[in-house]
Amino acid sequence: MKRIVSPINQREDRLPPGQRWISSPIVYDIVDHIPEWDIGKYRFKVFGLVENPLELNYEELLKMPSVELIADFHCVTRWSVKDILWEGIQTSSLLSLAKPKGEARYVMVHSLDGYTTNMPLEYLLYEDSLLAYKMNGQTIPLRHGYPLRLIVPRLYAWKSAKYVWGIELLAKDAPGYWEQRGYNMRGDPWKEERYW
Repeated sequence: MKRIVSPINQREDRLPPGQRWISSPIVYDIVDHIPEWDIGKYRFKVFGLVENPLELNYEELLKMPSVELIADFHCVTRWSVKDILWEGIQTSSLLSLAKPKGEARYVMVHSLDGYTTNMPLEYLLYEDSLLAYKMNGQTIPLRHGYPLRLIVPRLYAWKSAKYVWGIELLAKDAPGYWEQRGYNMRGDPWKEERYW
């Protein structure tokens, strides 16, 4: 299996401004209780401005070509964790199957708990962006995003949505859950794009 080290780990300014290193990620959710998802009914979709909409069950996702990714993880609340090991499917591979239409410029990511987050489509085309189903060698724990967590190392961690069921391609940018509440529409840690 191919292993990728995110380019953010090799930056001279590896720790973004205003951040501090801690040993493990702190868990945040928008709801108090995360249920045990029924994986038999789970479907992952890529839809919207695509030529070939995708709908895959969990077993089909696990059979797709996968990579390991080592990437730092930067939270907008000013903590960072070094070198988390993720395993999953590169988002660029899924998008190549879905065939984005020419007018597709942005994505909205949808999660099982009702969470959403937006970003420019280009971030899902980078080699170090993936849909992870393993974290540090184990099936990703429920509170860290099972069954699938989007990992976008180049943006603050609120963009790395947990419990992902869908990626919707859009022509125009639209705010997700935290963006509607004052968070930055992009969220680049090195530019400290935290809030409006």
